[in-house]
Formats: sequence, C-alpha cells, structure tokens
Amino acid sequence: VQLQASGGGLVQAGGSLRLSCAASGRTFSAYTMGWFRQAPGKEREFVAAITSVGSTNYADSVKGRFTVSRDNAKSTVYLQMNSLKPEDTAVYYCAARYYSGMYYRTGEYDYWGQGTLVTVSS
Repeated sequence: VQLQASGGGLVQAGGSLRLSCAASGRTFSAYTMGWFRQAPGKEREFVAAITSVGSTNYADSVKGRFTVSRDNAKSTVYLQMNSLKPEDTAVYYCAARYYSGMYYRTGEYDYWGQGTLVTVSS
C-alpha cells in the first residue's frame, strides 16, 4: 500500500483544515487507517484512527475538534480539523495497518504516507 497525504497548510487559530490520505491497492476497506502528528522536537503521536468497520478513536487533545472518516470507494481517509490551535502545528502523517482493530502506537502500523505540514498561527 502506498499512501499520499495532502491538505496541509497555514491557518489561523480557530480555523479549519481537511487532510486527505489517498491509498493505492484494492483492499483499502480492510485496513485500519490512522493519523499521527509530529511537532518539532517531539515524538510522533497518535491523533485519530478509523477501523475497517468505521469505529473511530481520538487523542484526548483533539477529541471534539477533529473528525476522521473514510471513503472506501475512493480509497481515501480524511481528517477534518476544526477549532485549530497553535499547538496543533505539526507534520501530519497517515498510516495503515491491514488487520482490523484499533491501534494507537506507531509500531503497530505497516505503511506510512510522506506527511503534510499543518501550521496554525496565533
């Protein structure tokens, strides 16, 4: 599976962005898809994930502001980010794991996209 993330950019605090992650391959619907982020000088951290059956989970820091969704017909997963804060500034990565289930750790994912930069100005 190859993943291509897009949609990052510069936004003011309180604004919104939607990230997309397009996947290659014919079995996209069988993958759990995750979003992670990495701020400068920090470790990569879990943001959100969606399983093959549509179950979702979020980091506490983004709960209520971010929404993860998927369109299996387009082999794409989305991360809608609302009420953005300067502390959301990071490179955002999408990731995929073949077996269904909820996964939170970077080591549990098999495939990674290249990352897209989100910068939130105050």
